[in-house]
Amino acid sequence: MKLKTREMTVFAMLGAIMYVSKIIMEFAPNIHLLGVFTIAFTVVYRKKALYPIYIYVFIQGAFHGFATWWIPYLYIWTVLWAVVMLLPKNMPKKIQPIVYMFVCAMHGFFFGTLYAPVQAIFFGFNFQKMIAWIIAGLPWDFMHGVSNFFCGILIMPVIAVLRLAERNTINLK
Repeated sequence: MKLKTREMTVFAMLGAIMYVSKIIMEFAPNIHLLGVFTIAFTVVYRKKALYPIYIYVFIQGAFHGFATWWIPYLYIWTVLWAVVMLLPKNMPKKIQPIVYMFVCAMHGFFFGTLYAPVQAIFFGFNFQKMIAWIIAGLPWDFMHGVSNFFCGILIMPVIAVLRLAERNTINLK
């Protein structure tokens, strides 16, 4: 996937927007727009969406430390990206918003479960302790999933803005 200079710039800005949106929302635990951006970027940029996603991941690590909490970020957002990549590109317009909101919510509901294997490895948990860790985090995952569902209302508008920006860029050439 060879990138043009314009794409590198756009993807760097989108990764930075993901990071800034997370910082702005830190007052509200487990409520953020990262799922919204991951889904929207994937719908618009497909494989290339991995660039802004991983720019966000590395900015997060650079500013908050490349510690054990950060390791799952190397795959957690890729799981959401992969699920969206598996969705049909020609999905009927009427169901797109609800499908994307549902996928966004599911990622939030399963965030702790996705996170758990790495925590188990780093902290020496056996399977039972890992399950206990997941169960202890269920209230947070519930809040995460519900907030992702409602934040998902923004997915279609973000997709529309990105597509408009892409069309306008093409028309400038």
